[in-house]
Amino acid sequence: MGMVSRTWLLPIVAMLMAVFASFHVIVSGQTPPAPPPPQEPTRTPYSKSIHGIGLAEAQTENISIGTAVPGLVMEVAITSEQVGRRVRAGDMLFRVDDRHHQAQLKVQQKRLAAARAELRKLQQMPRAEELPPVAAKVRAAEANVRLTLDLFERARKMFQERAIGAEEFTQRRLAHEVAEHQLEQAKAEYALLTAGAWDADKLIAAAAVDQAEAQIEQIQTDIERCIVRAPVDGEVRKVNVRVGEFVAAPTGQALMTLGSLQRLHVRVDVDENDIARFQAKALARASVRGQPGKSYPLTFVRMEPMVVPKRSLTGDNTERVDTRVMQVIYAVAGGGEALLVGQQLDVFIEVD
Repeated sequence: MGMVSRTWLLPIVAMLMAVFASFHVIVSGQTPPAPPPPQEPTRTPYSKSIHGIGLAEAQTENISIGTAVPGLVMEVAITSEQVGRRVRAGDMLFRVDDRHHQAQLKVQQKRLAAARAELRKLQQMPRAEELPPVAAKVRAAEANVRLTLDLFERARKMFQERAIGAEEFTQRRLAHEVAEHQLEQAKAEYALLTAGAWDADKLIAAAAVDQAEAQIEQIQTDIERCIVRAPVDGEVRKVNVRVGEFVAAPTGQALMTLGSLQRLHVRVDVDENDIARFQAKALARASVRGQPGKSYPLTFVRMEPMVVPKRSLTGDNTERVDTRVMQVIYAVAGGGEALLVGQQLDVFIEVD
C-alpha cells in the first residue's frame, strides 16, 4: 500500500508544480495597471489657451543693493533675522566705514570758519579804533605846515632885508615843503583807511569761503555715499552682509535684495511659436504647482517687446531649451499673498 501511494504522489506533485509555473508565467506576462498620478495635473480653464511658465516676482522686480564705495561694514540696520521687514525709501540699510571722511569734515569746517572770519574782517574795515590815531596825525601835520609856513615867511622878509643869509632862508623854505608833503601823506593814509578793504581782497576772501563750503559739501556727499539707503518702499528679501565684513563696489553678489510686494507680479514666458496668437487683453489665470485647484486671475501690465532665450526651465525631460520666448508681465488681481517671490506657476492665456 505504501509503495502505491509513493508511486502516485510524485506525478501529482509534478502536476501541481506545472500548474503553478503556468499560472506564474501568465500573471507575470500581464501589464500592471498604471498607478494614479501623485497629484492632479493642471488643466486650462479655457477652451483654447496659450500655456506659459510664470515666475512670481516683486512689483519693482528684485533690486540688488550694492555699495557705492568699498570699505568695512560698520552697521547693518536690517539683519538676516529681520528678512521680510518693510522699509521706506531713504531708510538706512547698512553703513560703510566713514571715519576718515568724518575727520576730513572737521578739518574743513575749521578752515571754513577761518575763511569766513577773514571775510568779515575785510568787510568791517576800517576799525573804529584805527581812525583817531590817523586823524590826529593829519592834524599834527597841518599844524606843522602852519608852523613852517610862518617861519618861512619870516625868513623871506629877513632875507630881503639882508638880516639872514641865503643858507638859512633855503633851509626854512625846504622845511616848509617837507611839512606840506608830510600833510599830504597823512591825508592819503587817512583816506586809505576810511576807504576800507580793497574790493579785490574781498573777492578773494569770498572765493576762499565758497571753496571751503564746496569742499565740505563734497565730504558730506562722500559720507552720505557710505550710507546705503533703500531706493524704494518695499520689503527686504535677502541679506548677504554682516558687520565687520569688507565690501567692495563691484561686488559679485547682491549685498541685499529689496522688492516691493505691495502688488505681486508674474513674469510669463510665452513661446515664440505662440506670439502670433497672444493678445494683451485676453483673460489669464495662474495655477500654483502642486495645487492645481488653486488659481489666481491675472491682469495684464506690460509686454517686453524683445524675444530672449528661454531661461526659466521646468525640468521636464521633453522641454526644449533652445527656444526663445517673449516675456509678459501680469499682476495678480487678488489673493496672491500666499505666493512667494520666485515661485513657479502655470499660466494659461485665453485665445479667441
